[in-house]
Order: sequence, then C-alpha cells, then structure tokens
Amino acid sequence: MVEPSDKVISRALGEELRRAREACGWSRLQLVSRLPSGIGDRTLLSYEHGTRHSTVIRFIEICRAMGVDSATLPSRALQRARIHVETMNLHADLRALLLDCNNSAMFRPMVQWARNTLNEHPEGIVEVQPVAVRNLALFVGCLSQDLTSYLAQFVPNYSNVDERGSANVTE
Repeated sequence: MVEPSDKVISRALGEELRRAREACGWSRLQLVSRLPSGIGDRTLLSYEHGTRHSTVIRFIEICRAMGVDSATLPSRALQRARIHVETMNLHADLRALLLDCNNSAMFRPMVQWARNTLNEHPEGIVEVQPVAVRNLALFVGCLSQDLTSYLAQFVPNYSNVDERGSANVTE
C-alpha cells in the first residue's frame, strides 16, 4: 500500500476546512475576522488549498471559531479522501446509505442493519469502529476493505450533523 503524501493529506484537510467554513455561510474574510490571532484571508486560503500547514493551535482556533470539533474535522477529511480509513472509526450518514444500498446488490444486506440502527439513532449519523466493519463484512459476505471503502463514502455533511458527536457502533 502506498502511503499518501503530505500534500495529499494537507489538501484533504484544507478542503474539509473550506467545507466547514462554507457550511457556516461565511466568506474567508468573515472567518478571519472572528479569529483572535489576526491571520489574513490569504493565509486561510493557503490552508484551505493545502499549500501551507497550520500549527495545531491555529487549527484548533479556526475550528473553534466555526463551532466545529477540532478532533472530528481531520477524521472527516481523511475519510472523505479515503486515507487510512481501514484503521479509523468511520462516520456514516445512514439515510444516504439507505438510499444507495437499495441500488447496490452487493451491499443490500446493509439495508436492515441501517434501518435498525436508524431506529436506535434517529439523528441518522453513526460512528462505526473497525471491528464492527469487519463483523458487518462477514455478515454481508464481502471483504472488510470493500465494506470500509463503501461506508467511507457516506461522510455526513456539516449541515446535517450535530458536532458534539454521533452514535457509536462497536459490534
């Protein structure tokens, strides 16, 4: 397996920062005006394009200003870019999964799991741990990496997620 470059990871993080900012309905100027550090909009632009790395402190400051959990944003970025997803907890939008499962013969057995999980977690967003993905893959009859890749595409949007967290599926 080829390790993703720093550029690829930076680009993924930057795109996720931009998504979060746009979900707030803010321009770059509006966001930087809310930051106590006083960075410029070009600096923020370079973060969003992945051409410049922010410090951890700056990253947390930007996330706080947007009301986004600074621990969740990187995992969303990696999941959306399909980087290291086989070892991370995946966040899945069950409603989007249900719409797609009905069209996918291979993953059709996931429909009942998603419906049952949605009954327990009506917010529709779940966090699925790697062990649960492996067990679900056994049930579905596919490779764990195939199910991981499939589930990774259902990253919740910022507009339909409570940033405090989601349901946790362990097994």
